[in-house]
Amino acid sequence: MRPVEFHLHSHWRVQAGIDEVFEVISEPLHFVRWWPAVYLEVEEIEPGDGDGVGRTLNLHTRGLLPYTLHWRATATEVNKPMRLVVEARGDLEGTGEWNLHQDGEWTEVDYDWKVFANKPWMRYLAPLLRPVFAANHHWAMNKGRQGLAQELRRVRDGQSAT
Repeated sequence: MRPVEFHLHSHWRVQAGIDEVFEVISEPLHFVRWWPAVYLEVEEIEPGDGDGVGRTLNLHTRGLLPYTLHWRATATEVNKPMRLVVEARGDLEGTGEWNLHQDGEWTEVDYDWKVFANKPWMRYLAPLLRPVFAANHHWAMNKGRQGLAQELRRVRDGQSAT
């Protein structure tokens, strides 16, 4: 069966500086703290170069639906503070692109996720469940937007990470 590609777009508008936002989203080891509804475990495998290109992480994630995913993300492009691109391999395979730009006191964050689901049952059911999988992704990204706002407040207030 031919795999089904998902092209999912998310947009966040965050009242914060672009550098602050980039700092948070470019540090996935902290995702389990501020995006816990989705990120169950993040483990760094390779630190990458001084800019973060080549940084590789093993991820264990979930959504609203009752399944989890194991995948590896490698940063293939880092243009601080405007762009971060990761390549996914494992239960998910494809590319995620974070693009940020400053708009006054707000940062516009766009995330494009072009991915194939590699779990056999997901590949088989993807044509039928495409809208359900897309809704699951949008739920997960909404949790990320909420968590990012809380994390930025925590950082600004000087609270320690718990």
